[in-house]
Amino acid sequence: MAGSASALGAAPGLARRIDRLTQTVALTGFAGLVVVALLTFYDGSARYIGVPRISGFHDYGELVYPIVIASCFPAGLLRQSNVTVRILGKLIGPRGSMALEAFAGLLTLAFFAVLAWQFVALTSNYAEAGRTTRTVEIPLAIWWWIATAIMALCVPVQAYVTWAWARAAWTGEPPALADLKSGDTAEVA
Repeated sequence: MAGSASALGAAPGLARRIDRLTQTVALTGFAGLVVVALLTFYDGSARYIGVPRISGFHDYGELVYPIVIASCFPAGLLRQSNVTVRILGKLIGPRGSMALEAFAGLLTLAFFAVLAWQFVALTSNYAEAGRTTRTVEIPLAIWWWIATAIMALCVPVQAYVTWAWARAAWTGEPPALADLKSGDTAEVA
């Protein structure tokens, strides 16, 4: 695949840079999950050893979980680690398969554009209404704006994936993002 790197110009480097960004977002999101796990451990232990428990414990999950969940999507889209059936692509050959990947990418792009738009609408409603968590009354909007920004990041990531597969269908060379495997990790620094 050495020839495809020069044919695509900066695309292999771009794929790696986008990969590092999306992996960093995912890692940050999972750090939030670790924090919630530690809080859960403390709260559960506090119940049995008689020390004060976390007031409004459920509220913190309500803030962190949308970010944790959203943080997985950009990396999953770039690495195409979703469930895919590629039987037809095998029957029609490599170029046809790449064209199907581009079409699927376009449908996924449309879905995530609508999803990001709905996140903006929901988060705007939370901000306008001044919605807070039930017990501790922490404003929800700022936390949902973070999740919304992550979901909005999915749109350019998926646009890149769609463009890469469309270009691959046109040129006949696999895109640089095809080298990104689910088990590989980018150097996050």
